[in-house]
Amino acid sequence: MRRFFDTNVLVYLFDASAPRKKARAQELLRQAANAGLALLSTQVLQEFFVAVTRKLSAPLPHEQAERAVRNLAKLPVEQVDAETILKAIETMRRYQLSFWDSVIVQAALHGGATLLYTEDLNDGQVIETLVVENPFQS
Repeated sequence: MRRFFDTNVLVYLFDASAPRKKARAQELLRQAANAGLALLSTQVLQEFFVAVTRKLSAPLPHEQAERAVRNLAKLPVEQVDAETILKAIETMRRYQLSFWDSVIVQAALHGGATLLYTEDLNDGQVIETLVVENPFQS
């Protein structure tokens, strides 16, 4: 079962202000990567860099953020192309999602993921063959 990691989950890898979420994100990514099941997208890598350098309470220096992106880019990464964008527009309409969440969903589906780790959608929601899981929900 391939697992797609949304940006918000990966940002917690570097969020010292949320130690429980940081530990959970590290555990999930380590397990998925070791099993060859982790999946990201070009959108996630872009959003990740911006988020960790601007939105954390202690933002990362650009050099450290770049190293993190380089390491994450070693995992399988789905390219967001024109076809993905057009399918995302359909998904947005059909499931009443934001455009950006729809692009994430389509990248996950295109990459063969059946599980999407995110805080942005409803835990347990099913979109086509993709199950949404908020890994921080207690």
